Amino acid sequence: MRPRSVIDYALARRATLADLFAGRISSLDVCDAHPYLLRAARYHGERTTKRCPVCRGGDPLIHVTYAYGDELGESSGRVRTTRELPALASRYSELRIYVVEVCPPCGWNHLVTSYVIGTGEPRAKKQIRRRTADR
Repeated sequence: MRPRSVIDYALARRATLADLFAGRISSLDVCDAHPYLLRAARYHGERTTKRCPVCRGGDPLIHVTYAYGDELGESSGRVRTTRELPALASRYSELRIYVVEVCPPCGWNHLVTSYVIGTGEPRAKKQIRRRTADR
């Protein structure tokens, strides 16, 4: 699996934290994780070695990975583990992956990175089956 079109949001993260520490925004503005994101972090997220930059608590940040793509149908937007991504990349032509860091105790959350995975081959078109009239 070789990610392409990688976007790193480190500069945006750094700017947000600089605004917070300078008092231009409050912690209520940045520690606003949606309850579904907190639940996804708790049950499906992957622990990191990094500490929260806001509360600097004892719990490590959690990465929550989402996969989006037309080929996924109704499962587009589901949380995926990093172990699942190589299999998805070999099965589908193009999926957009988003990784969000979350601190469940204080609610800090920020998009870390996004990238595209997949075979890169054009999607196979579904053939329309036509019924022939019975004779």
